[in-house]
Amino acid sequence: MIAKLIPLDGSPALLIIREVTLVGRKGGECDIALEHPSISKLHCAIARTDGLLFVRDLGSTNGTKVNGQRVTRGALLPGDELTFANIRFKVFLGPGEMPARPDDHTEVLNIPVRLGDDDFDPLPVEFDAEPEIESDVRPLSDSRVY
Repeated sequence: MIAKLIPLDGSPALLIIREVTLVGRKGGECDIALEHPSISKLHCAIARTDGLLFVRDLGSTNGTKVNGQRVTRGALLPGDELTFANIRFKVFLGPGEMPARPDDHTEVLNIPVRLGDDDFDPLPVEFDAEPEIESDVRPLSDSRVY
């Protein structure tokens, strides 16, 4: 199966070649680096499985959308529109073999910032402290007999 994201701005298509592809602004850590201030460093992950694609937002500041609907995770079908912050792609899934690519390959797409792109906050959200999480799970003491 060939899987790719086709930018709606006419840029070259981005191949999804791995089982799990990281998308974000951090070129050294992401398989697809989108160099635009509205994209989070680690924006989302795309998984290939059984001829399908699945997307999972990784807590990005400006969100991930499928067909205009903001999602935390979801399936991608051929022809769906996938949006990272305000960068839009058309999903292509088709028959065929993926071209051979080295494992350390990173696709980089430079996206120009246009005046009027102020719908999204380009700065990451800062957190003061780690949130407290209520949980019923408690650690076992070392003195217990099993």
